[in-house]
Amino acid sequence: MTMLRSAATVGSLTLVSRVLGFVRDQLIAFALGTSFVAEAFFVAQRFPNLFRALFAEGAFNNAFVPLFAKRVEGEGEAKARDFAIEVFSFLLAWLIFFSAMAMIAMPLVIYVIAPGFHASGETFQLAVDLTRICFPYLLLMSLTALQSGVLNSLNRFTAAAAAPILLNVVMIASNVVAWLMATGNTPKTGYIFAWGLFASGIAQYALLAIACRRADMRLVPRWPRLTPDVKEVITLSIPGIISGGVMQINLVVATMIATTLPGAVAILYYADRLYQLPLGVIGVAIGVVLLPDLSRKLRAGNEAGALTSQNRALELSMFLTLPAAIALMAIPHPIIRTVFEHGAFTRADTFAVAPALLAFASGLVAFSLSKVFQPGFYAREDTKTPMRFAVISVVVNVIGSFVLSRIMGHVGIALATSLAAWTNTILLGVTLSRRGLFTLDERARCRLPRIVASGLGMGGLLLAGAWLLEGNYAEHAGFFAAAWGLSLLVSGGIVSYFALAHLTGAMRLSEFKSMLKR
Repeated sequence: MTMLRSAATVGSLTLVSRVLGFVRDQLIAFALGTSFVAEAFFVAQRFPNLFRALFAEGAFNNAFVPLFAKRVEGEGEAKARDFAIEVFSFLLAWLIFFSAMAMIAMPLVIYVIAPGFHASGETFQLAVDLTRICFPYLLLMSLTALQSGVLNSLNRFTAAAAAPILLNVVMIASNVVAWLMATGNTPKTGYIFAWGLFASGIAQYALLAIACRRADMRLVPRWPRLTPDVKEVITLSIPGIISGGVMQINLVVATMIATTLPGAVAILYYADRLYQLPLGVIGVAIGVVLLPDLSRKLRAGNEAGALTSQNRALELSMFLTLPAAIALMAIPHPIIRTVFEHGAFTRADTFAVAPALLAFASGLVAFSLSKVFQPGFYAREDTKTPMRFAVISVVVNVIGSFVLSRIMGHVGIALATSLAAWTNTILLGVTLSRRGLFTLDERARCRLPRIVASGLGMGGLLLAGAWLLEGNYAEHAGFFAAAWGLSLLVSGGIVSYFALAHLTGAMRLSEFKSMLKR
C-alpha cells in the first residue's frame, strides 16, 4: 500500500493544483476568451511548457531517476548527491546557453511553432514578445524537475507535487492585477500574464530548493563537466525526452496546425485544460510514483513484486481514469457552459470547445495507461524502445492532424492526438507482454471488465441526467442554474459509479475505504 499512499499524496496535491488551475483558466477565459491575445499567450506558454513537460515527465523521470535510485540503494545518499550535483551543473550550463540562443532567434521559433500567426503581424509580434518573457520558465522548471526527481527517489513526494500550486496561485494573482489595472482584452493583459508565468517559475524552483536542502540533498552548482555519469544520463535522456514527452510533442504539432485555423489555438487550449485534470491527478501521479518503486524492486531482484506493483497501478489507473473519460464525453456542454462561458467567452465558443473536449477525452485512458507501461521499460534502463514507439505515434499524429483537420477542423486535430496516444499505449503494452515483462494477474483480469461495465453504466445515467437538466444550460439560464445542474450531474455520476463498482465487484466500498485509511 506504500505506492497507493504515495500516489494519493501526489494525486491529492495535484488535485488542489488542478482545481486552482480551473480558477486560473476561468479567469483567463473571462478576460481574453478566444481572442488573438489569448492565442498569442497560449502559444507563448506552450513552448517553454513543452520542455518543462519533457524534463519533468520525460528525461529525468525516465533516465535520471533510475540511475539516482540505484546509487541511493547501492552506494548511499552521499554518492547519490554528488551524482545529482554533477547532472545539475551540466544541465544549468546547457539551459543558459540554449535559452539565450532561443530568445535571440525567437521570431524564427514562432514562425516554426505558429506558422499561421505570420499572416497577422500584430498576433505574430505579440507572440514573439510574450514567448521571450515566458522562456526563462523553461530553465527554472527544468532545474525544478531535477530536484523533483531527487526527492521522488527518496520517497519525498509532497514538495514536488505541491510546486504547481504556486504556478496557479501566481497566475490567479496576475489576473487580479490585470483586473485592478483594467487592461481588459488587450495586449497589456498578455504581458501581465507572461510576467506572472516567469514569476511562478522562480517560486517553484525556490520551494524545491528548500525541500532538497531539508532532505540533505542541496544541489549547489559546480563548474560543469561532461563526466561519465553525465554522459550516461544524456545517453538515456535523448530517447527518454522523445518517448516521455510524446504527448507534449503531439500537442505542439496540434498547436502548429491549429494556428492555420481561426481561433483553434484557444479552443484546443480550453479543451486540453479540462481533460488534463484527471490525467494529472491520476495518470501522471501514478507514473511519478511507479517508476522509483519499480526501480527499487528490480534493483533488489524482486521481479514478482514489480509485476504486482504494475498490475495494481494499471487497475487503479483504469478504475479512476475510465469514468472521468466517459463523463467528459457524456456531458461536455454542461461542463464548458459552467466553467468557461462568462465574460469574453461566448456561447459560440462553448459549442466549438465541446466536440474538441470529447475527442481529447477519447484518448484519456490511453494517456493514463502509457504512464503505467512506460516505467516498465525505464526502470530497466531501456529508453530506446519507448522512443521508437513515440516516433511512430508522432507520425500518426502529424498525418492524422493534417488529414482530419481538413475534414473536421479543430476537432480533427484533437482526435488525431487521441489516436496517436492509443497507438503509443498499445505498442508499449503489447511489447512488454511479448517480452514477458508484464502480464495481467488473476485479480486484474477479473476486475477490469467490471470497471468497464461500471463506467458505461454511469455514462448512460449521465446522458439521461443531462437530457433532464437541459434547461439549466440554455442561453438564457444563468450561472447558478448551470452550476446547480452540473453539481447534480457530477455528484450523481460519482455515487452511481461507486455503487455500480461495488455491486459488480470492480471495487468494494470497504476496499476503497481501507485504501484511503492506509
